[in-house]
Amino acid sequence: ETTRNAISGGLLALDRHRDQWERLRTDPALLPCAVEEMLRYVTPIIHFTRTAMEDAEVHGVQIREGDKLAMFFASANRDDDVFDDPFAFRIDRDPNPHLAFGIGQHFCMGAHLARLEMQTVFHHLLARLESFEVTGPVERLNSAVNGGIKHLPVRCRLA
Repeated sequence: ETTRNAISGGLLALDRHRDQWERLRTDPALLPCAVEEMLRYVTPIIHFTRTAMEDAEVHGVQIREGDKLAMFFASANRDDDVFDDPFAFRIDRDPNPHLAFGIGQHFCMGAHLARLEMQTVFHHLLARLESFEVTGPVERLNSAVNGGIKHLPVRCRLA
């Protein structure tokens, strides 16, 4: 589900940032970096909640054992203390320490497979498409957890 959402979201980002699509077509070696930027920019999971196991302080805020906390991935992936120009979609962003797959013991077990699947899909799209365009309204999933696309009408021009 999340890989599918990252792929459709990545395609939408490339449609809305045509210069990045053209750059990727011109230089397919940027694909691994482009996939990382799609993951950061799209951020398929909206949030996870956790329960604090012990008292702690984070950036001057007291957290007590038992407090419920939420991590909003899109916020973390647009932190201007971490990312230069965090709201821009740049397929050459490096470094790109996004948290789309989580962190620590909650890091996604399927992260490597998801990256490989995304690279494979976009590798084939780059080889087969001269261009593409979104031709209608984007319908998003109605979910508090998955930030995905339910319907993305696209017209393609084959290479």
